[in-house]
Amino acid sequence: MQTVHTIAELRAQVMAWKRAGEQVAFVPTMGNLHRGHIHLVECARELAPRTVASIFVNPMQFGPSEDFAAYPRTLDADSRQLETAGLDLLFAPGVTEVYPRPLEQMTQVTVPELPTVLCGASRPTHFSGVTTVVSKLFNMVQPDIAVFGEKDWQQLVIIRRMATDLDMPVAIVGVPTVREPDGLALSSRNGYLSAEERAIAPTLYATLRATAERLRAGERDFAALEAEAKAQLASAGFRPDYFEIRRPADLQRPNLEDAELRIFAAAWLGRARLIDNWPVG
Repeated sequence: MQTVHTIAELRAQVMAWKRAGEQVAFVPTMGNLHRGHIHLVECARELAPRTVASIFVNPMQFGPSEDFAAYPRTLDADSRQLETAGLDLLFAPGVTEVYPRPLEQMTQVTVPELPTVLCGASRPTHFSGVTTVVSKLFNMVQPDIAVFGEKDWQQLVIIRRMATDLDMPVAIVGVPTVREPDGLALSSRNGYLSAEERAIAPTLYATLRATAERLRAGERDFAALEAEAKAQLASAGFRPDYFEIRRPADLQRPNLEDAELRIFAAAWLGRARLIDNWPVG
């Protein structure tokens, strides 16, 4: 595995592959990798002969009350995992390589409407930071395919909209969430859970599944189902942020006749803010 830290080095290698007629699949990450990230790399290797991953802790997607400096940086351990997974190229730029000017002076890419709901309601600047850095990374890497996890479904929908609206020549591939045997979605945030909290955490997944079954059985009082689920999470020890039933394609509130639905949840458990979602249809 080759590791580069500058855009010039990255482009030189990718250009050489493309001159040889090889497609490139790309997995963007913020590091602190777990099995879910490695699964994305494995999927990328099945989709293209060359694979690139990035590790970049993006300051633009952290809100004023979120501690960018405290985010775990584990580049050495992450590199070992990626090399074992068969990655071809790791791009690990510094902040000034990605943002050569102060953040407030940098051009930003913003998708309308979609970032204002669900996670965006409590993190209003988050997704503009995500779309800005992903659009920059797409321009740097020039991938044919980009691979994202479905655990961050809202992010996946927003990036697909951005790529479509801006005519980006990259196919966006979503990969189903990787879970622990008890259903807990893999996340870097799981490391914040105490042993007691870890035992409680799968309740989020169980509540999503139970609500999905009731929807499949024909219940359509969406507000009542959401309120009941939030109460169940609170009684288990969570501090719910949201629990909402939405249309999966545009994240809007569903109509009674909508057959394709997706349930989204975010809740605090101790220091960890856990997010998850589950399909209905």
